[in-house]
Amino acid sequence: MNKLLIVGTVAFDAIETPFGKTDKILGGAATYIGLSASFFNLQSAIVSVVGDDFPQEHLDLLTSRNIDISGLEIVKGGKTFFWSGRYHNDLNSRDTLATELNVLADFQPKVPQNFKDSDVVMLGNLHPLVQSSVLDQMETKPKLVVLDTMNFWMDCALPELLDVIKRVDVITINDEEARQLSGEYSLVKAAAKIHTLGPKYVVIKKGEHGALLFHDKEVFFAPALPLEDVFDPTGAGDTFAGGFAGFIAQSENVSFKNMKNAVIYGSNLASFCVEKFGTERMVALDKNEVVARLKQFKSLTQFDIEL
Repeated sequence: MNKLLIVGTVAFDAIETPFGKTDKILGGAATYIGLSASFFNLQSAIVSVVGDDFPQEHLDLLTSRNIDISGLEIVKGGKTFFWSGRYHNDLNSRDTLATELNVLADFQPKVPQNFKDSDVVMLGNLHPLVQSSVLDQMETKPKLVVLDTMNFWMDCALPELLDVIKRVDVITINDEEARQLSGEYSLVKAAAKIHTLGPKYVVIKKGEHGALLFHDKEVFFAPALPLEDVFDPTGAGDTFAGGFAGFIAQSENVSFKNMKNAVIYGSNLASFCVEKFGTERMVALDKNEVVARLKQFKSLTQFDIEL
């Protein structure tokens, strides 16, 4: 089986949307990426850190999905990273109410020995120095390195972020972040400028408006499936990234044509994530539902046109 190495936060979230609110629930970029990637035929491992306040049931959930957690450090006496946010009525914008780094503040990632030859590395949203440290520990060059980041690191760690961007094949960011990173309003121009920073492929996520994939002069657009119920967008971008990276790792094909499929698989899985709070929908999801919705994506996007 092919190997996927996932780096990112494993965390507690407290979420408020127009539809309700939660107390502390399971969250974190690596959690969503791992759950999403577990729908593919591969071995995956999470590199992250939690405190000893992190419940055993959450660890059991990850291992039950065939996710290796030997790289998940548990700090005795430490507290797990915590984020709290409130979404506005449009669900596209949100206010951060609290961010407690806790054990994440001093995190030194340790890649498990049997994952230092991973085929695909998914660098989830974390400090760029942590992302770079993971790449430094790889003993064989991965077939593909995918990086997800956010505007926070553009604001406070831009030189370090630019250093790690030079080392990746694919970057996934949202439209607002693409504009900030490139200084261009047009997403086509933004992608072209981001290409010059290092990545061969640029994925720009547009939430409920789908996702764009850029490679040289080629462009692919995947719509988002129109949904009846959108409860909570937390983790949707990470779920997309997990579907994208998981599909590539399973298929061993890093061509532009195959990445189109990966974007659709990522969009498909992300469409489930938003239907319940936190990880609830992804935990209950089964493969038959995934396949059925893929068929919906196909019928949504296929048409014959007479020229």
